[in-house]
Amino acid sequence: MPPKLISNAKRRTHPLIWFAAVLCTLVSIAVIIAGVGVFIGYLVIHPRIPMIRVIGAHLNNFQNDIAGRLEVQLTILVEAENDNAKAHASFSDTRLFKSFLGLNIAELVADPFDVRKNSSVQFHYAVNSIKIPLNPEQMEEVDFVLKTDLIQFNLNGDTRVQWRVGLFGSVKFVCQIHCGLQFHHSNGTYLISPCSSRAK
Repeated sequence: MPPKLISNAKRRTHPLIWFAAVLCTLVSIAVIIAGVGVFIGYLVIHPRIPMIRVIGAHLNNFQNDIAGRLEVQLTILVEAENDNAKAHASFSDTRLFKSFLGLNIAELVADPFDVRKNSSVQFHYAVNSIKIPLNPEQMEEVDFVLKTDLIQFNLNGDTRVQWRVGLFGSVKFVCQIHCGLQFHHSNGTYLISPCSSRAK
């Protein structure tokens, strides 16, 4: 008589497997509840990313001597803004680089600072560059911009921002700024244009 291929013996699931299944279920439920809580918190608080921006500037001096050395003096007013009504913001590692024709003129830095809810902090930078030697091509570029009475500097850099969103923990972000600042050489006037870290 051929052997039976089907056994009537009942196979029992190991208790560790049941424990793992229950644990995974609880973790999944906790993740779903946390996600719903964060989403509801976002809808209630509606946090916005703090930003830095240039709100004013003036060109005090832009001079190229006979030896081809450039001297620049200007002032820049930078504002750190936190327009969240329910969250403080902390800024750190703030470093902005001012350049002209690919030449670094100055580095603008700030110690770590806080910006209260729905508020802003302003920094007044006075840039006095050392005399920068120029090559013949750069000297020609300087002569050209002087004739057109329009000088553009580049401002690049970033700052790290951290702000607390209610009871849901801290959010960290890097605010980057890349823009050009234009001035009239004749009177040092700054041509106001958008220059901020907020995405356009």
